[in-house]
Amino acid sequence: MCGIAGWIDFNNDLRDKRSILDRMVKTLEKRGPDDEGVYISTNVLLGHRRLVVVDPEGGRQPMTKMVDGNEYTIVYNGELYNTEDLRDELIKAGLNFDSYSDTEVLLTSYIYWGIEVINKLNGIFAFAIYDKNKEQIFLARDHMGVKPLFYAKRGNSIIFGSELKTILAHPYVKAEVDKEGLTEVFAVGPARSLGSGIYKGVKEIAPANCMVVNKDGERIWEYWKVTARELDETIDESIEHVRELLIDAIKRQLVGDVPVCTFLSGGLDSSIISAVAADEFKKRGKVLTTYSIDYEDNDKYFKTSLFQPTSDQYWAERMAEYIGSKHKTVVLSQKDLAESLIDSTLARDLPGMADIDSSLLLFTREIRKDFVVGLSGECADEIFAGYPWFTNQDMINANTFPWSRSVSKRREILNSSLKGLDIEGFTNDQYLKTLKEVPHIDGEDDKTYRMREIFYLNLKWFMVNLLNRKDRTTMYNSLEVRVPFADHRIVDYAFNLPVETKLLDGREKGLLRKAFKGILPDEVLFRKKSPYPKTHNPIYTSIVCNMMNEILNDKTSPILEIIDRNIVQGIVESKGESYKTPWYGQLMTGPQLIAYLIQVNAWLKEYNVNLIL
Repeated sequence: MCGIAGWIDFNNDLRDKRSILDRMVKTLEKRGPDDEGVYISTNVLLGHRRLVVVDPEGGRQPMTKMVDGNEYTIVYNGELYNTEDLRDELIKAGLNFDSYSDTEVLLTSYIYWGIEVINKLNGIFAFAIYDKNKEQIFLARDHMGVKPLFYAKRGNSIIFGSELKTILAHPYVKAEVDKEGLTEVFAVGPARSLGSGIYKGVKEIAPANCMVVNKDGERIWEYWKVTARELDETIDESIEHVRELLIDAIKRQLVGDVPVCTFLSGGLDSSIISAVAADEFKKRGKVLTTYSIDYEDNDKYFKTSLFQPTSDQYWAERMAEYIGSKHKTVVLSQKDLAESLIDSTLARDLPGMADIDSSLLLFTREIRKDFVVGLSGECADEIFAGYPWFTNQDMINANTFPWSRSVSKRREILNSSLKGLDIEGFTNDQYLKTLKEVPHIDGEDDKTYRMREIFYLNLKWFMVNLLNRKDRTTMYNSLEVRVPFADHRIVDYAFNLPVETKLLDGREKGLLRKAFKGILPDEVLFRKKSPYPKTHNPIYTSIVCNMMNEILNDKTSPILEIIDRNIVQGIVESKGESYKTPWYGQLMTGPQLIAYLIQVNAWLKEYNVNLIL
């Protein structure tokens, strides 16, 4: 896993701009600590930082290949899970390889299929390929958006990179945020609308999109989306189908020349991945290492809720014993958790999911001491109906994003000069725009029609945000994390499962549970869903309240340009109790809202953001 950067300008000579490219590449050191490289030509500059996972010698980038007198160069961030399938097909077609890296397979695939290669790939990726003969750059991002790719157009130049900080390192791009960007932060944040980079004039290539840049300009299109179709399967056939697809995805994602581990919370999703992985390790004569996260004294303060009914630690240890893994628990201190809110903001280049981000950053920092690759259970809830908004009628029928139903309350936090930001209007526009994209089948009943909408909203919004969080916080620690449930084959199949099938036996993720009966112990298999663990310790609340008070009492704090100081002071004095509805998702209640505002301040300060209001 790596980081990429580039500058394209077919109207100007860029060969003396190496120092600018070097600055952009330097921002990617954490994504790629093992190696770096650049490619310099008249109109195209490409840069790369590498985290070695496969073929240390043969996978160096930028990689250039000559075929029939034509030159092709790639910079690539990701992992292909059908590498060997593609290699076999290409060898049969008469093409040759100098390495066993997936980078060369991807580049050779482009040479053979051209831009149609995008329809051949199974993996997580963001890449740029320079076709020198055509004087054309082809950029693409994976189906679900696991790997990031941002760009900015300035005059004749296209500047791109794996992270926002990479784009901001270019002198043409300023850390400016206008009303639209700020509205987005407070309307749908910490999510972003697809294609948005928040900063003025900065965009993101959306999941399942690709882009061609040449002398005629640039063209962007969506190469894949879920399709609506009837599934002619019995329940037993669906159970078998899900099991086969997921086991195949997990096995494909265990490849690598470096140590691989799994995350194991004791919940259904991570337990499935860990059980399959442990079995594969045993076949190879190895023992899987699993990791879980906990917080100091969390057992004393845990409170059950609709969103978090049980604590995880007992179940993680029970599951590790069952599969025979070497299990390690990373226990986080409340002080480190709060202080890492700043680092997690730097990882995202934007405010994120508060301590949900900082905890993952600290957790994966510990894992990286021994491992380079980990497998995690994200995305199962979105595609197999794990969240309350798949079963709670009020949430299902909410005429907005079901995980962000307090939009009107968000306005209260803003100061009088910003009360006019159209937070509700922006949110509603994005919601309705997404609904128009949902594929349907003629003759669907009202329930099926609405549930397709709910699933699609999850795929395009909630899931993408969690994947953004996973990528930035883990790659900040140079750890590659793979997400088997985000395999686009599984997503497309699950999109068409009837909701009654997904909720088999009246349970969230009922079908998924049945599919792995006999592979997991029943007590884990039928345990009620519990989300990513968060701290419940009042010490943490006190720390973030003190941090926020310092910000409020510092006249130079940039967030004071935005917020109503008295309203926020009231939330702090109540220790978050006056803000009951989660700001976002399931976990961002009062203390997490305060932490989010700390991140907003850190973002404005650390990036010296110029607000154009």
